[in-house]
Parts: sequence; structure tokens; C-alpha cells
Amino acid sequence: MTPKVTQLWRHPVKSHGREALERVTLTAGETLPWDRLWAVAHDSSTADGSEWVPCQNFSIGTKAPRLAAINAVVNETSGSIRLTHPELDTLEFDPDQEGEKLIAWAGGLIPKDRAQSARVVRGKTRGFTDTEFASISLMNAASHRAVEQKLGRKLEPERWRGNIWLDGFEPWDEFDWMGKTLKIGAARILIKERVVRCKHTMASPKTGERDTDTLALLRENWGHQDFGVYGEVIETGDIRLGDIAEVL
Repeated sequence: MTPKVTQLWRHPVKSHGREALERVTLTAGETLPWDRLWAVAHDSSTADGSEWVPCQNFSIGTKAPRLAAINAVVNETSGSIRLTHPELDTLEFDPDQEGEKLIAWAGGLIPKDRAQSARVVRGKTRGFTDTEFASISLMNAASHRAVEQKLGRKLEPERWRGNIWLDGFEPWDEFDWMGKTLKIGAARILIKERVVRCKHTMASPKTGERDTDTLALLRENWGHQDFGVYGEVIETGDIRLGDIAEVL
């Protein structure tokens, strides 16, 4: 099977929803457009968006699993975002002007014993991905199927919160790509790091309830807590569903 792109995703507000795409333009040195462009700083954080800061500064699914059930749709013309959650009414808001609406809407999803959401911040230099460089995350569908096989049932791919899903490689091939370049469509991505996973992956993207110990599953079967890889775009280009992926 020729390796191809099977899914594309962006997460406009960090840990607050995902959106499936059919195509995207990647730009050298930048995150995927609209991906983690905003984040929700909690009341113990000084983050203001002027520089990249680690995920501990934000309300995220590791501390608030019910956030995992949010879906998002971005209106690229107006800049507004529509969010849905099985427990809540639909929210449509402008994250640059109406951040308080998101805080009020999602506030009940944050456990009372955790730092509470305080404000929405926009990344002025780059999206709030979990790496010190502007990264794209790539997932291997064969590795996901290997996890499902050990689990003994289906598992939603959305748990891994990846940007680009590829199918046609062998399970865990992606860990051999470190320092190599992946060509997808017209873009080229330098693979730099493995993705170390957190408790966010334990929560169902349908319900927001923690129902699968993905971390123990990875540790007990493969001796690590990693799934997927981070890459840096080094050559600008469009990619689409169905595009061929090639390790150079």
C-alpha cells in the first residue's frame, strides 16, 4: 500500500475542540494554519500570547478531561469559531473579542480543584503547540491499529490530537524517521521528536469521560509512552487527503 494522507485536523483553541479538513497549506517554519492559534490561560498563569509558553499555563485536557468532547468549526472569513459539546449548547464567538464567552461556556468542564480558566490568549508569534519549535504532528494509522489490537476494541483516532494522519507504513515506522524529511504533496517536513503522551488521551472524544488507560497500554506493550511524531515544515506547499507521503 502506498503511504497516503487519510486525515487532516486542526485544533483552533488548544484543548478546546478539533476540526477535520480536506486540504491545507503548510508554510515553512510555521504551525498548521489556525492550529492552537488560541489557548485558554488559567488563573495561575501569566501567559499573554506574546511568546510561546508550555502547556502547563493553560486549561487542557490533561487536567480537565471533559474538554476532550469539544468539536470546532472555524469561519476563516470572519475569524469566528463554533464549538459544540454533548453537554452544552452550541457556542459561536470571536476568540479575539469575545473570549469571556468561551470562559463562561466551558467553565463548568474544569474540575473545581484545578486552576480555573481566566482568559483567551492568541499566539502572536506562533500557535501554542507542545514543542519549543513551531511543529506539525504526524500520526501513523498502522500504529493506531496496533494499539487497538492490544486493547481488543476500536479506539477513536481523535484521542491523539494529531494534525496529519498517514496510512500505508508499518506500525511504529515513524520512530525511525528522526532527522529525516517527509514529503507530502508539495510540502516537506523535517521529523524532529517523538510525541510523549499525557492523560488527555485517556478521555473519550465523544463523552469527555476517561475510559481507556492509553498510557498504561503503551508502557506495558511497547515500553514507552509515545504516539506520533513532531515535525517542522521546511518547504511550503499544499497537502490534501489522498496525497502520497514519502520518506526521503
